[in-house]
Amino acid sequence: MDSGLGSFGQELRETAARLSDRGRGILASDESTGTVGKRLTSIGLENTETNRRDFRELFYTANGIGAYLSGAILFHETLHQSCADGEKTFVDALRDQNMIPGIKVDRGLKPLAGFAGETYTEGMDGLADRAREYYERGARFAKWRAVLKIDAENELPTETAIEENSRGLAMYAAVCQANGLTPIVEPEILIDGRHQIAVS
Repeated sequence: MDSGLGSFGQELRETAARLSDRGRGILASDESTGTVGKRLTSIGLENTETNRRDFRELFYTANGIGAYLSGAILFHETLHQSCADGEKTFVDALRDQNMIPGIKVDRGLKPLAGFAGETYTEGMDGLADRAREYYERGARFAKWRAVLKIDAENELPTETAIEENSRGLAMYAAVCQANGLTPIVEPEILIDGRHQIAVS
């Protein structure tokens, strides 16, 4: 039976199974250049490519980290970087730890026009080309950030925000699968607000 996943079907299923390996998690190291820069400046370091590389290399080459992590989500810059010795790419460093390299593919949140306080995710333009490039560079799964805000007093999230973000997640997933990347489909519910967990 055709799964609809094309020539990548078996690899996509194997990646999903490995990522969900019992007792192991996924390292989210996909902070933007600006966000990781805040971490560096908080300890007196400049936000340079070298310092960002060294910071992430600490995680990717930590002895035995693969026993606890099945994969790592990288930022665009990081997927193209190598370890300080210049001999091993970060992709290869992760593979040596029995971890799967992944990639953040969205381009950030934007205000949803006409719906105060709600957002949609940019990044569909050119996604197929980026996904192909990321696969060629060694990434095997992807992340797309879609955020929903709960605010009962203002009746959020609206149906429009739910539909827009659901549609974006579905399109992202289909494009990634067509290009060999196993998509993590994860609508993010912000922890802000006074609502109980049952509302989430």
